[in-house]
Amino acid sequence: MKTHYQVLIIGGGTAGIMTAAQLLKKEHKMEIGLIEPSETHYYQPAWTLVGAGTYDFDKTAKPMADVIPKGVDWIRDYARKFDPANNSVSTKSGTTYTYDYLVVAPGLAYDMDLVPGLREAMDKGVVCSNYTDPKHTWEVVRNFKGGTALFTQPTTTIKCGGAPQKIMYLAESYFRKSGVRKDTTVLFATPGTVIFGIPEIKKTLMEVVDRKDINLRFGYQLVKIDAEKQIAWYRFADHEKEYNHKDVKTEKDGDLTGIHYDLLHTAPPSVAPEFIRKSILVNEAGWLDVDKHTMQHRKYQNIFGLGDVAGLPTAKTGAAIRKQVPIVVDNILLLKERSQIGSMSYNGYSSCPLVTDYGKMVLAEFDYDNNFTPDPKLKQMFISDSSKESWRLWMLKKYGLPYLYWNKMLKGKAV
Repeated sequence: MKTHYQVLIIGGGTAGIMTAAQLLKKEHKMEIGLIEPSETHYYQPAWTLVGAGTYDFDKTAKPMADVIPKGVDWIRDYARKFDPANNSVSTKSGTTYTYDYLVVAPGLAYDMDLVPGLREAMDKGVVCSNYTDPKHTWEVVRNFKGGTALFTQPTTTIKCGGAPQKIMYLAESYFRKSGVRKDTTVLFATPGTVIFGIPEIKKTLMEVVDRKDINLRFGYQLVKIDAEKQIAWYRFADHEKEYNHKDVKTEKDGDLTGIHYDLLHTAPPSVAPEFIRKSILVNEAGWLDVDKHTMQHRKYQNIFGLGDVAGLPTAKTGAAIRKQVPIVVDNILLLKERSQIGSMSYNGYSSCPLVTDYGKMVLAEFDYDNNFTPDPKLKQMFISDSSKESWRLWMLKKYGLPYLYWNKMLKGKAV
């Protein structure tokens, strides 16, 4: 059994598969091992649409064996312990693998216990999440008969920060179609201070909020869930403010405010996987400690990290990974050839496709400085301003991006 690789990759998600594919495109005889226990690879960006009943869940999944590039050894195991001083990684089965270069990209993990009561409530009854079970979300939305529809999120970092509001916009539209909107209050309670951090996108989303008559409550920190009584408990931050107030049933418990809900959608609290958090590779916040421009580990030069596990001050999205992978690949190949990394620099690019209605979307693209940075290629689709709602952007989300993902990105082709 082979236990040494030129490049060892941890994680069979977007980042791991793309890195392996692009490395083999550049150097097809490179010896690459990929540690990944899951048998299925998911295209999770489409789960927003699944939760709104407008995308087939089965189309978001493919066997892991079909997406791992040919020529890469698939190690069906869990990574468990790092020994960077000896260039090795141990797995759950007890096997130790050594490497010349290590790429750490296992994604993130959910820690439901950070919000007491959430584990017991999640994906049961009227509590749902597109992050964990989008099919259940659609059942909840479809069966909703009116009342308070509460959309919220935890105080932790989450995948695609805009996702908790995307399903809200779609659900609100569905409520109108199903005839229950007149009996419904749609409420978004977020620990954030604004609807979105990019001014151009914020302007459009506030127009959407007005059109849909949504109550925004900022500075609401989700503390616990009482599933039996259907109450979400919050603590207010100092910057608490509200937009478009709606009267909903609330109650007090000391310094906490409870909002009664008839539908609750939330993102689960997110952290780095335990074997990452307990390693010597993380920063003070518990994320992989890498340089934000080169993706190289700050202490170990032959280790790189990217994707959701990386401690970068940008949104955790597949679009960010698309820009990170070429830099990691270039740096590994140059280290191998010249013992030094290259000059490519990641500027923090990320993007969030914000679906605002069935058939409408805006596309937030931004960098570390929160500059709005639309892709020039959008003009080829006759999209002149991606900060405005567009049917063409919806088509990109529903059809274009899944095609590019399966047929280009995971194949190591430039997108």
